[in-house]
Amino acid sequence: MSIRTKLFLALLGTGTLVAAAMLGFMDWSFERGLNELMRAREGRQISAIAERLAEVYRRDGGWEKLRRDRRLWVSTLFGGEGGPGLGPRGGQGPGPHRRLHDLAQPGLWPPARALGPRPADATPAPVELRLMLLDADGGLVYGRAQLLPGTRRYPVELDGLRIGELALLPGPSAAELGEVEFQARHARALALIGLGMLALSALVALALTRRLVRPVAEFQATARRLADGDLAARVAHPGGDELGRLGRDLNTLAETLEANEGARRRWVADISHELRTPLALLRGELEALQDGVRPLHRAAVDALLGDALRLSRLVDDLHDLTLTDLGAQSYRKTELDPVAVLGEDLDGFRPRFAANRLYLTLDDRLPGPVRLLADPDRLSQLFRNLLANSLSYTDPGGGLALTLTRRGDTLGIDFQDSPPGVPAEALAHLFERLYRAEGSRSRDTGGAGLGLAIARNICEAHGGRIAARPAPQGGLWIRLELPLS
Repeated sequence: MSIRTKLFLALLGTGTLVAAAMLGFMDWSFERGLNELMRAREGRQISAIAERLAEVYRRDGGWEKLRRDRRLWVSTLFGGEGGPGLGPRGGQGPGPHRRLHDLAQPGLWPPARALGPRPADATPAPVELRLMLLDADGGLVYGRAQLLPGTRRYPVELDGLRIGELALLPGPSAAELGEVEFQARHARALALIGLGMLALSALVALALTRRLVRPVAEFQATARRLADGDLAARVAHPGGDELGRLGRDLNTLAETLEANEGARRRWVADISHELRTPLALLRGELEALQDGVRPLHRAAVDALLGDALRLSRLVDDLHDLTLTDLGAQSYRKTELDPVAVLGEDLDGFRPRFAANRLYLTLDDRLPGPVRLLADPDRLSQLFRNLLANSLSYTDPGGGLALTLTRRGDTLGIDFQDSPPGVPAEALAHLFERLYRAEGSRSRDTGGAGLGLAIARNICEAHGGRIAARPAPQGGLWIRLELPLS
């Protein structure tokens, strides 16, 4: 099933469950209220019967006459002759109780019609047929001893004295005809309301499904366009909900893919340009030697070897940069002293700086020893790339000053060299691969523009940051920040 169908069924099922639960609660509440109403009426009926029985007891001086006269018992229950306020016909006239005297035949009470199974659509037996009478001592006046357990008891009192007790057999309360009809109308109304709510749930679910799935379909179409190579595809992302954020994320992905594709094309073009120039020079030199334009002697061979070495270094740098970009370079990190690693690299570069008439100083402002979780070889490669960058571009008579500081759990290493500097607009691009700033720091003696890009990758692989800014001495200031152990 599609997500639209699943969402529609989920919303429809939720609406149906809520409607069913609400209707069920309404029906339960109605049934409970109706039962309480019938029980209250039943209690009033029993109280009236108890009053009539008390008057019979007062008149006859006990239960003996009532015990012998079953017709009097039935008449008292239903309000016929033999009880106070009863009609003169003794219950034999017209009315629903005229044939009830037939129940007063010799035998056990309650009658069988109050005990036997009844059809499901039949009204419950009236409360009068489910009553049994006990005297003050608990002896049966009318009733069956085996039916007494589980009955509800109601006292019969005369002038505050307990003269007997009525025992009511359990069973549903008898409803009046109006109540039965009202209950039936209520059930039909609930059924109609349930159907209406089901239809409303379906309409709401359909509308919400269309609204929610429409952006998903647009996202799907945009993703297909991106997969087909149309990196300019974008989606509209109104709103600040999850779908809106998904749309913005998809657009960000498309922008990243477009930028990466542009970078890849520039990368291929730059590599081709960087390789074409030394190869063209090397080819020209070899053709000149082959044609006899230049004599084949040791100086020519040394020049060719120098060109080949520069080309080899360029290929090695490209390989290192590719590995650091992909994260494929192996890092064997261990806890070490970064100051010691930096000191060894400085010792290796001091003769070269001195040969170029450049100073190289280190200002250690650390409050004490520090430890760093790093790969010593890669960390040394990072330092050497930065040292070689200053060595290649700093004018004679100047130099490079290094400063070590600590702020919290971060080690700061500042590389500040002397002129020439880097234009302000070029600072943000220094760590891009194959980028070389225009001007004095981009002369032919420089490299291919890969050293700083490799340095950035190594720094980030150690969880650090690297940034460039103008140096107070007029040159370039490289700031390294590495997290300490």
